Amino acid sequence: MDDWTTETGLTREEFAKLTLYCNRSDNNVDNRNRAVVLGLMNENVRVAPGAIVRLKDFSSIARNTYIGLYSYVNGDVTIGADVLVGPHCSITSNNHIFAAGTKSFSGNKGDPIVIGDGCWLAAGAMITAGVRVGRGNLICANAVVTKSTPDFAIMAGTPAKQVGAIDPDTGAYRWFAREGTT
Repeated sequence: MDDWTTETGLTREEFAKLTLYCNRSDNNVDNRNRAVVLGLMNENVRVAPGAIVRLKDFSSIARNTYIGLYSYVNGDVTIGADVLVGPHCSITSNNHIFAAGTKSFSGNKGDPIVIGDGCWLAAGAMITAGVRVGRGNLICANAVVTKSTPDFAIMAGTPAKQVGAIDPDTGAYRWFAREGTT
């Protein structure tokens, strides 16, 4: 056994294959295999390369859900069926708390997050602790959702505000007029 194997527990060839698999193999078979290795056993759950999934309960991600490239899902999080989580999204149920005695942030406080069935969290979306995202929501790119949302809402901005709605019968988007525009 060489020094490399002693330090890593893997041969150089195994490490090279693992690195390639974890970082470059973005396809349905490998994404499904990543989900299974993580313990996400529901039907057709897929995890893209680079995603970090650390859940309180690994059965809390429902069928046909996709966790995108380099996304972070952590804590007491429940994700419904048929959900798309885009790349670089953050869904974490934990918040650091300020300790007046030390005048610094220490410790953790967790509030559950629930993502409803049929949602799409576009690239860079962030869902903060304690939020319930309604069914069939479109969370636009880089939106930061700090409050619970109604079903079939289109949310955008930081902090996210409802900017439209989706007709659940036709799938049509209805955009709300912005203040100060005609």
